[in-house]
Amino acid sequence: MALTKLERRKRIKLRIRKKIRGSADIPRLAVFRSNKQIYVQAIDDLNGVTIISASSKEKEITDKGAVNKTEQANLVGKLIASKCKEKGIEKIVFDRSGYKYHGRVKSLADGAREGGLKF
Repeated sequence: MALTKLERRKRIKLRIRKKIRGSADIPRLAVFRSNKQIYVQAIDDLNGVTIISASSKEKEITDKGAVNKTEQANLVGKLIASKCKEKGIEKIVFDRSGYKYHGRVKSLADGAREGGLKF
């Protein structure tokens, strides 16, 4: 029997999580993508704490007007990068959470790199 999309994504997500861990110095940048929004968190896995978060619902993003979802993801990447810079974080581990590295997820990663994060 074939796997559903959610079951497939869950398997990939667990496979990725076995290999990557975030710390206070180099947090894990976890992405969640819904149909309309995109969310990202910098997570310290050793202490189980979310250090920083950003989403496409924040005022800085919604004030830009009508932009498509890929451009929104790029802006969220730049926003999380600027928030990380304020906290003194320059390196991260990127966790795509089982999503393909394509479209909005790739755009978010590119925005974070443009903002100065290294991964």
